[in-house]
Amino acid sequence: MKLENQIALVTGAARGIGEGIARRFVAEGANVAIADIHLEDAQETAQKLSDIGPGKAIGIRMDVTDEAEVNKGVAAVVEVWGGVDILVSNAGIQIVHPIEDFPFADWKKLLAIHLDGAFLTTRACIPHMYRKNRGSVIYMGSVHSKEASALKSAYVTAKHGLLGLCRVVAKEGAAHGVRANLICPGFVETELVKKQIPEQAKDLGISEQEVVERVMLGETVDKKFTTVEDVAQAALLFAGFDSDALTGQSLVVSHGWYMN
Repeated sequence: MKLENQIALVTGAARGIGEGIARRFVAEGANVAIADIHLEDAQETAQKLSDIGPGKAIGIRMDVTDEAEVNKGVAAVVEVWGGVDILVSNAGIQIVHPIEDFPFADWKKLLAIHLDGAFLTTRACIPHMYRKNRGSVIYMGSVHSKEASALKSAYVTAKHGLLGLCRVVAKEGAAHGVRANLICPGFVETELVKKQIPEQAKDLGISEQEVVERVMLGETVDKKFTTVEDVAQAALLFAGFDSDALTGQSLVVSHGWYMN
């Protein structure tokens, strides 16, 4: 098992991509804190994953935009298991509007969850990694960390920002054995993405089928969605890499939508 006895914190992990990563980590022997703003969902997912094993999971409430709540949640993980070896900053939302109609409150909300959340969880976890002289910080970016799409000014800004944060953490963490990397998925068929289809169809004046075939999958090589398991495998690669060589990098998992 690649992550045996490792302690991981995954934000936004009650459902979707976060749950898939947590599931893969537990299967590889890690003990995983399922952090989510919805406590009951986090606890339900944690129980389900613990029953599968061989690693264990706990559910904790965490609003990643709340400094006190982030610090309290990380402290709870440390109290239960003695540290944090892996952070997956995954919590995120999507809000789409033309830029001229983008409500400032929505802009601030999206950036707070993606960027403030990544900063606060990193700041809370990294001292525990430094004490062990090892650790892996994994940020959930997007193809939109490298590309742009209409209607997504806040999301694209946030995902570009995570690439910068990742690189700084990689440089600062190197002296302490801590690596930082970014996963850049294409469109993953989660509830978050499904919700976007009718919204974009309305804003762009096209059919929902056209949104899927042209907007979401038009630049892929095979017209396929990326899967949750695809992203989980990328997270496992970053979490379980055996040396400090792989740091400050971004891995695109997008069926060829973006190539670099």
